[in-house]
This record gives sequence, structure tokens and C-alpha cells, in this order.
Amino acid sequence: MTRTMKGTSLMELRILAPTGALGAGFDADAFARGVAALPDVIACDAGSTDSGPAALGSGTPKLSAQAVTRDLRLLLRARDQLGVPLIIGSCGTSGRDDGVDWVADIARSIAAEENLSFKLGLIYSDQPAQRLRDLHDADRIRPLPHAPAIDRELFDRSHTVAMMGVEPIQDALRDGCEVILAGRASDTALFAAVPHLRGADPGLTWHLAKTIECGAACAIPPSANGLLVTLREDHFDVTTLADGTRLTPRSVAAHTLYENADPYRVTEPSGVLDTTEATYEAIDERTVRVRGARYLPADGYTNKLEGAELIGYQTVIFGGVRDRVVIDALPKLVPLAKEYFEAKILDVFGGAVDPADVDIDYRLYGAGAVLGGSEPDLLARREPRPLTSREPAPLAPRELGVLITVTAPDQATAHAIATFVAHASSHLPIAEYDGLVSTLAYPYSPPETDRGPLYRFTLNHVATGVTPTELFRTTTEEL
Repeated sequence: MTRTMKGTSLMELRILAPTGALGAGFDADAFARGVAALPDVIACDAGSTDSGPAALGSGTPKLSAQAVTRDLRLLLRARDQLGVPLIIGSCGTSGRDDGVDWVADIARSIAAEENLSFKLGLIYSDQPAQRLRDLHDADRIRPLPHAPAIDRELFDRSHTVAMMGVEPIQDALRDGCEVILAGRASDTALFAAVPHLRGADPGLTWHLAKTIECGAACAIPPSANGLLVTLREDHFDVTTLADGTRLTPRSVAAHTLYENADPYRVTEPSGVLDTTEATYEAIDERTVRVRGARYLPADGYTNKLEGAELIGYQTVIFGGVRDRVVIDALPKLVPLAKEYFEAKILDVFGGAVDPADVDIDYRLYGAGAVLGGSEPDLLARREPRPLTSREPAPLAPRELGVLITVTAPDQATAHAIATFVAHASSHLPIAEYDGLVSTLAYPYSPPETDRGPLYRFTLNHVATGVTPTELFRTTTEEL
């Protein structure tokens, strides 16, 4: 459906990004405006590592089946009406194979209910442990900055996916797939695949893909709603679709910094998007025109690897305190309490549980719990100040929220330890008071809540020396 503008020879291609994440929801009227513009492709991301490693480690999607079904139904109806491809990536939040199958089952149910017919392509990105060991042994797994150290035994403990670029998606499009549900994918690849097939300028293609990957996140105000991009030979126009929203050159340009350390260089499997020379021009309140980005092909192709493993189970306790004396005493009492609990674990479990395998963490919300020792604000850190300092005196919080997290090798042990941690923490000894006092107030009874399994990311690496499709496999079916 590539169009030619009236009176010109310029290519015109329209891409509809209905929302920033499948299941996050979007305004139906805004989406209808996008559909009425007759896009050539609808593309949508469905996952991220933003929420942490749990989805990848456990296979449990972040968003509910009900929410995903609602969004996917609207997308499949629109795709059927327009007769254009629908591309969804990182299915099931993490892009695991079972996440792809989960969304595919929802799509099959919707197709049956709505009497829809299409060719479905499923692209899988799980990485077998033996393949990863072979890559590791061949020195073809390269760490990214701040990546954890790895060894070949790690691959048996963790669940690993590779992040695909445009090429597996393009192969599915060439094969006639009308709905593509992909495993872990570069967010931008979902939107760049069709323009690349049509021969569009790669700099513009990757820049527009980066701009719309999160839906209307670059709109004012940001939302889960959609954007429409119109790509031409020397620029693209990005338009917000929801009532009451607008775009500015600054809001559009700012999105290149989102999830990137460098706002001018965005790395993809096949190269780097360079936006140094990009320009942004307001066409009206809802549309911004963008020009000038370049795409710099890489010397070799890489696919990012993401892994997660189970490392324990947690029980959490939440309490609060408003007593000025207790608030001042807590920073000194917490280390003493931890020492007490180590001895208590040995006593209660008779040596069957090693205190070294248990972590008891106190976070004092209102006194630097978020950044801890990295807090740059003197007032938040409440550090001592020289008598000659002209800085204002540190402000003490009036109340604290106290989050206690007990992590142990199994849930039963974590819960059992949490019960005596909660009891003792509500009556910590306060030197300034005579007798027993209550130090923490708990809003729930019982105060212990089992949080379940705890996962950690194991990989922030890339596989090198690979072809663009060798780490992925695709199946197709007619619905």
C-alpha cells in the first residue's frame, strides 16, 4: 500500500503505533482516527525489561489476559478492515516462547469469535543452553557495560532470550504473514521492518521507529495512546491521535534520550542511529516534522542476550513510625537487629538454615530508601555539616515507612523468619524510653505477606558473529 503523493514522486508510507504496550490500553476513538488514516502497517510492542527480571524468569506476563485481549481484539479487527500487516513484538512481556504462545492462543480465540481469517507467523527467541555454551566457548558472547560476570554453567540455571532485529520479521512478511507475533524484539524493529522492505531511507526509518516505539509517550501529556507516522523520502511527520494531546519539537526530540545513555546514538543489532543532525519542526499543535538522522551500519551483526534466574523467595513486612525518638534511633538499631536475627535463625532452626543464605533488608522510606548512599541531596542524606556551613540545617522526616524484606532459599523459611522479624521489629529497644514501647505500626494483620519467587538478571551481553536470523525460528499457520 505504499502511496505516491498527488503531483509528486515522493513515496509515502504510514505506520500506526496504537499504544506503548499491548495490554496497557488505549483510547478507542484515538485509535479509530489512526485507522481512518489508512496506515500501511500497524505495529505494537508488548514487552520490556523495565519491570525487572520476573517476567523473563517466571514466564508470567506483567499485564493481564483480559487487558491484552481487549487491545488485541481492536488491533485484529482493524487489521482485517485495512488488509495490512499487524506486527507485535516481545509477546508476554519478556518475549519468551511461552509468551508468544500465550498471545497466539488469545489471537486464535479472537479470530474464532470475530470470524477473522489471516496467516499467522510466530517468531520464537528462546535460546537453548547448549547453543549458549557453544557461543561462550567460541568467545562470541560479549559483555555490555556493567554486565555481570558469567560462566557456561549459568545457561542451565537461567532462561535466556535473544533480541531480534528487523530481519526475522521481514522474512515472515515475505512469506505472506498478515499477523506476526514475535518473541523478544528490539522495540524499534517492529516499526522499521516494513519501511526497510519498501526501500525507505534507513536514517529516517530507524528514527521514526525510535520516536513511536512507546506510542504517545512523547506526547504532552504522555499517555498509552497512539501515534501515526507518515514517512516520505526526506522526512517523516509524527502526529498524536488522542484528544487533548499535542506534540512539540522538544517532546519528540526528548524521546531519543528515553532508555538511552546518549540521546544522539541509538544502537540496533545492525548498526547505530545517529540523530546528531536531526531537525524537528512543528507543523501544527499535533504534528512534528523530522529530518536529518543517519544510520551507520555496524561492522558485524549482534543480537542482545537477556537472561534471568531464580535466586530465592521473599516475604515482606510493611510498617510505619511517627515517633521522633524512634525515627532517630532506627539507623543505629537496624544493624543490631540484624545481628540478633542471625543468632535467632541458628536457634530456631537448629542449624538447618544457614544465616548466610538469608537476607533481611530494612528500607526506611522517607530517609533515603530509594538512593541510599548515592543520595546527592544533603537534606535527604541528613549528613552532619560543619559549624561554618551556610547550608540549611538537615530536615528530619516526621514519619517513616519501613519495608522489611526477608529473602531465603524457600518460601516456608522466608515466612517463618519473617514472623519473628516482624514481632521483634515492633518492639525494638529504645534507650531513651524506659520499659517496652511499640516502634513500628503495621497496617495489615498478619503483617507478613509472601511475595513469592525472586529473580535476577543474569545477562546483559550480545552474541557476536551471528547472521540476523540464526538465533530465531518461525512457524506459520492459517487461521
